[in-house]
Amino acid sequence: MRSQSRRHILATLAATAAAVIVGGTAPAAAHPAPAQVQPLGADFLWGVAASGYQSEGSAPDSNWSRYVAEDKTADPYLDSVDFFHRYRSDIDLAAKLGVRVYRIGIEWARVQPRPGEWDEAGLRFYDNVIAAITAAGMRPMLTIDHWVYPGWEVDRGGWSNPNIVEDWLANARTVVDRYATDNPLWVTFNEPAAYIMNEATHGGLTASAIPTMQDRIAQAHNAIYDYIHAVQPGAMVTSNVAYIPAGEDAVNGSLIDKIAAKLDYIGIDYYYGASPDTVTQLSLNELWKNPLEPEGIYYALQHYSRKFPGRPLYIVENGMPTENGTPRSDGYTRADDLRDTVYWLQRAKADGMNLIGYNYWSLTDNYEWGSYTPRFGLYTVDVRTDPALTRIPTDAVPAYTEITHNGGVIPDYRPIRDPKPCSFVDAAASCADPVTVPR
Repeated sequence: MRSQSRRHILATLAATAAAVIVGGTAPAAAHPAPAQVQPLGADFLWGVAASGYQSEGSAPDSNWSRYVAEDKTADPYLDSVDFFHRYRSDIDLAAKLGVRVYRIGIEWARVQPRPGEWDEAGLRFYDNVIAAITAAGMRPMLTIDHWVYPGWEVDRGGWSNPNIVEDWLANARTVVDRYATDNPLWVTFNEPAAYIMNEATHGGLTASAIPTMQDRIAQAHNAIYDYIHAVQPGAMVTSNVAYIPAGEDAVNGSLIDKIAAKLDYIGIDYYYGASPDTVTQLSLNELWKNPLEPEGIYYALQHYSRKFPGRPLYIVENGMPTENGTPRSDGYTRADDLRDTVYWLQRAKADGMNLIGYNYWSLTDNYEWGSYTPRFGLYTVDVRTDPALTRIPTDAVPAYTEITHNGGVIPDYRPIRDPKPCSFVDAAASCADPVTVPR
């Protein structure tokens, strides 16, 4: 019902925008389209991303292990893709892509199994993972909270617990003290709005408690930001947003406003676009049906470059889901989507946006918060039917390797997918000043 209501709202927005277009409000101007795009430069941070719970397996007691046990998910967790035992070979796969950043999560449930008690074995696991990342010539990007907290915190009420900020900070400070010397990039909270939605959907967070959870996330972010900078001078810290077409400021704006002074870079997750003829396709449940509009990443970057002039921008997550790894019916491949997306990154940089990095989500398929059906991996893994959990390269592996080697797509590249008119990623900007592609 929630998905249908959202579709109805978005369809209304689509109809309104379409009426404006048909009514004769033509675009006033267009971004000049260069004949060639330039490489992003030697200092650009190409990366891959993953989370802890989604990929590690061997999961300790947590809110999410309980959601699975309570049959609140479509698929059992099993052992996910077993990054816990295969991290060295996965890190080697990332290094062969030529990327410079490897994003992981430090699972609170793994390192603090009981209040006031940290597990040295759990911490040593992350010691070894981070050492392998740095030994392979990559920089770690560490997420402190990727929607998972220990079972004992569930018993205290989760984010409804008045003392959760103190509990959260005790763990976060332990993590920062341990890994600051590795000079990581930091993500405090992954997609806070989606985190809150998941707690409402699975964890019983009431509507009246949602503003409180948002306030507590902001309080925790701001406190750990100061702590990180005290321990790691010059650190780069963010909390990444899941960019929402037709509703970015409404969904993410209030939280961003609370933490805006303590964001060293703006972390953006961009996956799906929306335009007058595609907005009704948006689905929370069947991600592979969402419209792929790569030029929307340009508008998302432009939105935040205008909101935070000069602030560094980083695409923390971007990728393409398929249904159980099957090809899309329109023939658009993962490599097609990746190259088209990178073209728009190069256009954004050329137009003066301070873009410093891009992570592909994800290196391998993983547990997409209750289901193995959506497949995002550069390497596909069939958890349900392949006990060997074989990493099988998709067509995006050679494509991404070529991109990192060249600093982007070739100069005369032309996107396979044309820009949509009046993208709802930023309707005002895209209708008045649309991006174009030379033909």
